Amino acid sequence: MAPPVTERGLKSVVWQKIKATVFDDCKKEGEWKIMLLDDFTTKLLASCCKMTDLLAEGITVVENIYKNREPVRQMKALYFLSPTSKSVDCFLRDFASKSENKYKAAYIYFTDFCPDSLFNKIKASCSKSIRRCKEINISFIPLESQVYTLDVPDAFYYCYSPDPSNANGKDAVMEAMAEQIVTVCATLDENPGVRYKSKPLDNASKLAQLVEKKLENYYKIDEKSLIKGKTHSQLIIIDRGFDPVSTVLHELTFQAMAYDLLPIENDTYKYKTDGKEKEAILEEDDDLWVRIRHRHIAVVLEEIPKLMKEISSTKKATEGKTSLSALTQLMKKMPHFRKQITKQVVHLNLAEDCMSKFKPNIEKLCKSEQDLALGTDAEGQKVKDSMRVLLPVLLNKSHDNYDKIRAILLYIFSINGTTEENLDRLIQNVRIENESDMIRNWSYLGVPIVPPSQQNKPLRKDRSTEETFQLSRWTPFIKDILEDAIDNRLDSKEWPYCSQCPAVWNGSGAVSARQKPRTNYLEDRKNGSKLIIFVIGGITYSEMRCAYEVSQAHKSCEVIIEITSTQRERKAGLLLNREPDVRLNPRILRS
Repeated sequence: MAPPVTERGLKSVVWQKIKATVFDDCKKEGEWKIMLLDDFTTKLLASCCKMTDLLAEGITVVENIYKNREPVRQMKALYFLSPTSKSVDCFLRDFASKSENKYKAAYIYFTDFCPDSLFNKIKASCSKSIRRCKEINISFIPLESQVYTLDVPDAFYYCYSPDPSNANGKDAVMEAMAEQIVTVCATLDENPGVRYKSKPLDNASKLAQLVEKKLENYYKIDEKSLIKGKTHSQLIIIDRGFDPVSTVLHELTFQAMAYDLLPIENDTYKYKTDGKEKEAILEEDDDLWVRIRHRHIAVVLEEIPKLMKEISSTKKATEGKTSLSALTQLMKKMPHFRKQITKQVVHLNLAEDCMSKFKPNIEKLCKSEQDLALGTDAEGQKVKDSMRVLLPVLLNKSHDNYDKIRAILLYIFSINGTTEENLDRLIQNVRIENESDMIRNWSYLGVPIVPPSQQNKPLRKDRSTEETFQLSRWTPFIKDILEDAIDNRLDSKEWPYCSQCPAVWNGSGAVSARQKPRTNYLEDRKNGSKLIIFVIGGITYSEMRCAYEVSQAHKSCEVIIEITSTQRERKAGLLLNREPDVRLNPRILRS
C-alpha cells in the first residue's frame, strides 16, 4: 500500500519548509491569525497542505488578498505572497493609515526575492505595523511527490515564438524561470551540477547559464552565510523538441490515457453512478490512484474488480459474526469500507470511460502510431514504407482531423522530415489547410519538418527484450536520458556542464577545495543523489511516469521532474498559445 501523502516526497519537503520558515517563525501559543494569500500562494498551499494543517498552525481564516474584506482589527494577519506589484499594493491598502488598518499587525513572507523598489515602498508606508518581513525561496508548486511546476503559462509562447519582437519577453521569462528553478534546488538543499542538451536550439544553454549564475549567487548569500559546494545531484535542462513523438502518441497507461481522452479539468473527474452525477479529485491523497495511475489500462481493468470483490468478501465475513465485539468492529470499519469502495467505483468508472473512447477509434489508431513511432511492427519487422502505414489512417472517415494531424506528425518524425511538396499534398488531401501551422510550427522547436538536408535520427536504447503491450511499445526518450545520466553515460559534448562537473559525476575523482575528500565516488553518486529535470515547454504524463519508473529501478537516485504550467486541460487537440504563429498539436499537458 502506498504511504500517506504527508510522507510523499516533494510535497512533504515543501510543506515542512513552509511550516518551519513561516508558521513556526511567527507562532505564539494560544494566538490565532488571519492568513492572506494571492493566486500563486493559494495554489502553493493547496498543493501541499489542507485546512486542518493550517488550523493546527493557528490560522483561523484564509482570505484572498485581491478581494474586498471586512477589517478585523483585533487580530494579526499573516501575509504569504509572491513579490509582485499587485500583491504588494493590495497589502499596502490594508494598512493605508493607523486609523484604517484592517488588522492589528502584519507578518509578511514572500515566496522569492522581493525587489528593492517594492521593499522600500513597504518600508516607507507602514513599517510600524510589520512584525516580520522575510523571503523564504519557494517559488514553485509541488504537484506530485516527484513533479513540480513553475506555473508559467507564457513560457512556451515566448521561448518558441519566431516573432523577433518577443525577444524582451523571452528574456524576462527566462530570468523568472531561472529564479524559480533556483528555489527548487534551495528547497531540496541542493547545489547541483547544471548541464543541458546542446542542440538543436540554444534555449537550454541560455537557461542553464542563467541558473548556474543564480545558484552561485544564492549559495554565496544564503541565510547561513556559507558557501555551499556542488552537491551530488544534477540539474538537466532540455528543449521540448528533444522528443516530439511522446507529445503526439496516444498513451495507454491509466493517468495519461484519462487526461488525453476525457474532459478532466483541474484534476476533477465527473462521472455518473446510480443516476447521479458526481465528482472526484485525482490526487495523491488517494492511495489507489497512486498505485494504479502508471499501469496499463488492461491491467487496471483487471485489478479494480478484483479489489472490489476482496473488500466485498471481507465485509461479508465480518457481518457473519454476531458477537458484540464483532458488531462494534463492523461499525468502526464501515466508513473505511465505504471509502475504499467509493474510490474503486471512481476508478472503475474512469477506466470504463477511457475504454468507451478507446474502442471505437483509438484502438485502430494505436497500432499505426506505434509502427510509425518505432519504425518496426509488433513482430519487430522494419517498416519499409511509412506512407503505407499512414494512408489507412488518413482515409478512415471515423478519425477526426486532430487524430489525423497527430498521425501525419508521427509520419514526418519517423522519416526525420519531409519535402515541401509531400507536406502540401498531405495537407490538401486531408483538408486541413487552416490547421497546417499545427504541423509546420514544430520547426520552431528544432524538429525537422521540411529540413534543408537529410538529418540523422538519434540512436535509441535497445528495449526489444522488455516486456510490453503491443499497442504500447514506444518508450519516451526521457527514460533513456534519465538512465544514462544516473549511470554517467551522457556524452559530455552533447550534454555539457555549465561549470565544473561535481566530483562524484565526473568519473575522475577530482574534488574542489570546498568539498571533503571521499574514497568511493560511485557510491557517493548513488547514495541519496537527485536528478532534477527541467524541460522548457512542458512534459507529458508518459514522461512523468518514466521519472517514477527510473527512481524505482535506481532507488538510490531520486528523479524530480518539472512542468512549466498547471494547465492540465491542454492535451490532445489544439495547443493554443497567445498567437497563432506558435500553434501546435502536441500532447504537452502543461506548457
